[in-house]
Parts: sequence; C-alpha cells; structure tokens
Amino acid sequence: MGKISPVSSKYIIHSSIDIEGVVDRPDVIGAIFGQTEGLLGAELELRELQRSGRIGRIEVNVDTKTGKTKGTIIVPSSLDKAETSIVGAALEIIQRIGPCNAKIAVQKIEDVRISKRAFVIERAKELLKTMMEDTMPDSQELADEVAYSVRVMEITEYGNERLPAGPAIDESVEVIVVEGRADVLNLLKHGFKNAIAVNGTSVPQDIIDLTKRKVVTAFVDGDRGGNLILKELFNVADLDYVTRAPAGKEVEEITKKEIHKAIRSRISAEQAKLEIGKDIDRIDDSPRRQLFQQQKRPLMPARPPMMAQRPPVPVAAPRRMQANPQEAKAFKAMLENLIGTRGAQLLDEKLNVMGKVPLSELGSTIASLGKGVYAVVLDGTIERELVGTCEKTNVQYLVGMDSRVASSETRINILTASNLQQ
Repeated sequence: MGKISPVSSKYIIHSSIDIEGVVDRPDVIGAIFGQTEGLLGAELELRELQRSGRIGRIEVNVDTKTGKTKGTIIVPSSLDKAETSIVGAALEIIQRIGPCNAKIAVQKIEDVRISKRAFVIERAKELLKTMMEDTMPDSQELADEVAYSVRVMEITEYGNERLPAGPAIDESVEVIVVEGRADVLNLLKHGFKNAIAVNGTSVPQDIIDLTKRKVVTAFVDGDRGGNLILKELFNVADLDYVTRAPAGKEVEEITKKEIHKAIRSRISAEQAKLEIGKDIDRIDDSPRRQLFQQQKRPLMPARPPMMAQRPPVPVAAPRRMQANPQEAKAFKAMLENLIGTRGAQLLDEKLNVMGKVPLSELGSTIASLGKGVYAVVLDGTIERELVGTCEKTNVQYLVGMDSRVASSETRINILTASNLQQ
C-alpha cells in the first residue's frame, strides 16, 4: 500500500472510537476498509485512495480497560475539503467491529496548512530579524561606520608636546581648542578637523604660539571645570572666541547638532571674561566672599614666609573642623562613585562639585584655582605633596582611599575610606 507522509498531507481526520469489548488494532483497520467498501463509489474507495497515495497510512491507537476498548483513529488526506469530509463521515457508519458494538465519532478535520503557515510566519520573522541585525546593515550605517573609522584614524600629534589634534590644524585659518583627546575625537567624528587639545589645565607652549597665528575658539565643557580651563587660557593665550557645551555636559559626549549649535553661538573673548567673573560672584555668597578676601591677603611675596614659618601641629590642631554626619555621608558616596576612575572632585562649601580632574592634574589644578576649594575627594592615596598644595589654598578636607600623611601632621582634615566606614 502507498502511504502519505504527514508532511505532504493537506488534512488530517481525527476520530475517537469506543468498543464494547476487547479487539485488536488490525480488527479496527479491517472494519474500516471492509465496511466502507463500495459505499462511496470507485473514486472514493479507501483501498484505491491509499494505493494511489491520496489517503495516507491510517493510524489506530487502542487501549483496553475493564473489558472495553477505547482509542483514536488518525487518517491523513491529500483530497480536497469536500472529499475529505465525505471520507470522515463514512467512518461514522461503522457500528460493529468483530463481535462487538462500536461507535466512531469524528472529532475534527485539521487543516495541516494552517499550522504550516503559522510555522512559516514565525520562522520568517526570525530569519528577517537575523538578516536585519547581522547580514543586512543599513547602507547609511555602513557609510557612517566607515567615515567614523577614517576620521578617527586621521587624529594626529601636534608640536613638540605631541598634542592630540585634527589633521587640518596647519592649513586652517581657525582653530578650536578643547580640553582632551576624547573631545578632539568627538569633533573629528562629526567633521571638525581643526581641533586641538590642551591636555590639562596647564596650557602648553604649542597652544600659546598657535593662538598668536590663528583665529582661536576655546570650546570647553559646560561645568565649573570649563571655567578653570578658560581662566588659564585667558592668562597665557590670545583667544578670539569662546563657546561651551550644554550645561552639565562635556564636549566629548555631545551630539553633532549640539556641536554646531555651540559653534554658532560662540561669543567674543572679552564678553566671556565678563561672564566668568559674574559666574564666580553669583556662586559665592557673602560669608564665602569675606573668607575669600581674607585668603587673598597672603599674596605671592608672602608665601615663602608662610611655608618657612608653618605653625607647629599643636597650634593647628584646634583649628581642625570635624565633618558633620551629612558631610561624612556625602564624602562617602562621592568616594564610592570615584572608585576605579583614578580621578578627583573639587567641592565648594556647599559640597557642590566645582570640577573633575584626573589625579595626574590634581595638584596643578588646585594651585591654579587658588582659593575657594573647600574639599577634595580622590580615588587614590593622599600624598604629602598634595597636602602641602592644599594647605597653601586653605582646603579644609582631603578625602581619599588611603593616606600617607597622619592627621596630626597637618591642619587639613584627612578622611580615608576606613574612617568613613566607622
């Protein structure tokens, strides 16, 4: 007999069978072929349909319990809907199998193509998703990726101090001065090839010379650290224009639209000097301004005597302030956030972050800023050299992971991670 694979069948007839007696599987199959023979005409004769492959192998599963037999009959069909329904109805005419009464009932006729169609749809979704993610990137994405790679490869080193810069520094009439290498990369990514980095708060001589020959725009971060860079640039360089990243953002993280907007809204260097002064006045309240004026009295000529006549420890000890619980909690949270960054935060009296700098630039930043730093939190060990710099600028708190300077050796309050855990 021919048979139909379930894969090639279009419909499957699901039937149940109840037999009042004990019969075997061959008895059921024999009754199906025998009692339907000649019933439906030559074209729908089950034996001929199975021989030609239009009806598949008839599956019979029976189970006998307490003298009765129950089971299921499954008939795969490649006939059309009407012919399959006729075959299903013909099964229900069988009332006896062997010596026992029997009842066959068609439960349903399943359209195999529906389940196949559902499988095809789900599989097509998976294939399309894979194709879009892995094998068919958008053409614009390809172009952007290639252009970005080329631009990043174009970053060069300028001058004796090998400053990170774009490839068009020498031939451009205008130059954009930024803080670090990441800022140059971001500008290069978006098509600005005339950017050069200061690499710290100490302005290199190459930048100073460049500002004398080019039209220079200082592009700084939108935080207090940006003011520190501008102050140093104004002191030693000849700037023409100044612009900033949006408030609270850094040049390295802003988008192309934000870069263009910042460049279009740049202001003259003279106006920027006035605005920096206003910002400092606005941040400082009157008690701090008085303290600032008091701290300004020992100017440069008076510093050597101060260092030579540093008061002994017993005199400095009574001036040491104890961190209150709120300050200790704030210091602890900031120190935990800095773990692994190898950086430091400068804080004012209200514990607002004035700026963030790498440890390698911390001492020079505090020295160039002068007065006004209330506390320094750093991801590293507090060294004696840093303590000396902070004493000159009247820093009140130094918070670090560890310290090589004992609290009794300085008037500055030194806190470590172990102190803050207590």
